[in-house]
Amino acid sequence: MIPLEPALLPDPAPTGAQALPEVVDHVAVARLYGEPLFALPQDLYIPPDALEVFLEAFEGPLDLLLYLIRRQNFNILDIPMAAVTRQYLSYVDEIRSRNLELAAEYLLMAAMLIEIKSRMLLPPRKTAEGREPEDPRAELVRRLLEYEQIKLASARLAEVPQYGRDFFKAQVYVEQALQPRFPDVHLADLQAAWRDILRRAKLVQRHKITREELSVREHMSLVLKKLQGRRFAPFEELFDPARGAPVLVVTLIALLELAKENLIEVTQAEAYAPIYVRLAFTVV
Repeated sequence: MIPLEPALLPDPAPTGAQALPEVVDHVAVARLYGEPLFALPQDLYIPPDALEVFLEAFEGPLDLLLYLIRRQNFNILDIPMAAVTRQYLSYVDEIRSRNLELAAEYLLMAAMLIEIKSRMLLPPRKTAEGREPEDPRAELVRRLLEYEQIKLASARLAEVPQYGRDFFKAQVYVEQALQPRFPDVHLADLQAAWRDILRRAKLVQRHKITREELSVREHMSLVLKKLQGRRFAPFEELFDPARGAPVLVVTLIALLELAKENLIEVTQAEAYAPIYVRLAFTVV
């Protein structure tokens, strides 16, 4: 933070009738903490460091250097190093006494400016190939131009409308039907019900190995017969754990095939509620 330059400081307070500011609200000359002030205080005192520029607003040495150049309309391709370096060092000297940690980054740029200024004071030396030496300011100009392009692009991006800052998504709930709609049965619900059936089956391990021909079509017919004449049937009642795991698997496949062919409907009143199965058509 540094005091403002003399050109930026307010003019001395005028005397006499000119000391009165414009009337605020057509009644009071000012408002202090919301209260109207009808006359200027005679003992008004402004400390010397009341008006300050916060250097923390600059985003680094390049930002400060670009500010000094653009403020005085200097040609960035032909920077007057003496004037810019003198102004830059005055800023750095001020923040060194206030924030040494912040000044460390600016001191590096100050050393670079002094080096460039010193090189420009020396007579130019031609290279071994006889060409003119490169301008000592060339690297600094390149960095400043790149930084300015990035800064302008960042400003343009900041002006783009952003979701949650400049606009919000409109959300309107529309009732589709007065009749309650039951939630759909998801694959995870069938898997959970299937695991519960296997857990309660308490299968008995046997050493006898037999080969049994199981027909999915046959079990599809058995499921349809169990559902005839019934409005709903619990999902678990369609399985017979006593016949073993193979029959349970074939019965589940039969149920899935019937559902795929739209011969049965699998419903659930609400999430985590029991699952029911019913015929999708009326059998005469």
